[in-house]
Amino acid sequence: MESVNVCEASSEAPDGLNDVKIYETFDEMDLADNLLRGVFSYGFEKPSPIQKRGIVPMKDGKDILAQAQSGTGKTGTFVIGSLSRLDPQAKHVQILVVVPVRELAQQIETVARAIGTYLDLNVYCTTGGTPLRDDIKAIEKGAQFVVGTPGRVYDLLYRDIIRRSQIRVLILDEADQMLEDRFKDQVMCILNLGFPTNIQIALFSATMPDDVIEVANNLIRNPVRILLPPTQVALDGIQQFFVVIPREDWKLEALCDIYQMLNISQALIYCNKRQRAEWIADKMIQLGFPISFIHGEMDVSERKKRMNNFRSGSVRVLICTDMLARGIDVQQVSLVINYELPTNKENYIHRIGRAGRYGRKGTTINLVSPDEESMLKEIETHYAIRIQPLPENVGDIQL
Repeated sequence: MESVNVCEASSEAPDGLNDVKIYETFDEMDLADNLLRGVFSYGFEKPSPIQKRGIVPMKDGKDILAQAQSGTGKTGTFVIGSLSRLDPQAKHVQILVVVPVRELAQQIETVARAIGTYLDLNVYCTTGGTPLRDDIKAIEKGAQFVVGTPGRVYDLLYRDIIRRSQIRVLILDEADQMLEDRFKDQVMCILNLGFPTNIQIALFSATMPDDVIEVANNLIRNPVRILLPPTQVALDGIQQFFVVIPREDWKLEALCDIYQMLNISQALIYCNKRQRAEWIADKMIQLGFPISFIHGEMDVSERKKRMNNFRSGSVRVLICTDMLARGIDVQQVSLVINYELPTNKENYIHRIGRAGRYGRKGTTINLVSPDEESMLKEIETHYAIRIQPLPENVGDIQL
């Protein structure tokens, strides 16, 4: 088994990794000309650390278990790597990407379309809540790269609308979430349908707890492993602050005070339950704050509308649940506020990563009630970070 520990904070390989091939430029990767044109036209100039290590193993058809810090080019890695294995002349599904939420699926669809511009690539996004007949029509018209959520992907595979025998690459993005909690059963149902023995499987995420790695090891053959120790997962470019709020019902007032003191371009406010997201939004709107909210139980068309408004900048502050903790890339987000700390420490890293995309600076402010202080300490210990007390003059924080 090829085992690699990657230090994402540096573009150089740490000691002991000299046997790992690192490609400093996209030109060195022997990519097809039309794919390379798409890479450069998308705006990539130099590969990020995960791209330097992960693209070529995917191009070479190897299974991969890869971890990369949030916002460091993970999606680009598996899109470029998988498109290297595409036969543009074969008009059927060859690449299948499975992700936990609709918004992430739509984002990957956009990236794949852009990078595959010169390949005459047919990309399709399939998620629950849309008519199945639309999916059938699109796939029969020759979709080659399909990205979707587990329930709908399983349905299409089970009905043989997507033919398993023709798939070359199967990718699980946000693999830690996909292999635990409510998604695990759905993903295992997909895998148990049976795929060709030579199918390439790639698992990607920003966090890889040991129990998830153990499950993954039973799914993939002799994988290239690109993993980070917990102390290298935290994002150095993100300022992290906390303020202890003595009573839970004082958090809203504290949130409004912080909002008024900061010059916010775009921000995400996280809480743990949809009911809390709706309550905060309702209270802040009543107080005159121009904000919106989104959660997974919202109508599909309304979710799409609100996400589009946030991406376009017409809405600057979005209150959300952990549905938007992973993978979502809105470049202008400079601030993340955790109204509540997440219930697991991995989601903390995913949340704050929304504010530091591709090496940019960002800020996180955690509103911590007394019964959340132990979770704050657990996060600090696990990731070997120091979360600073919020300065008295909040307005001095550089966003």
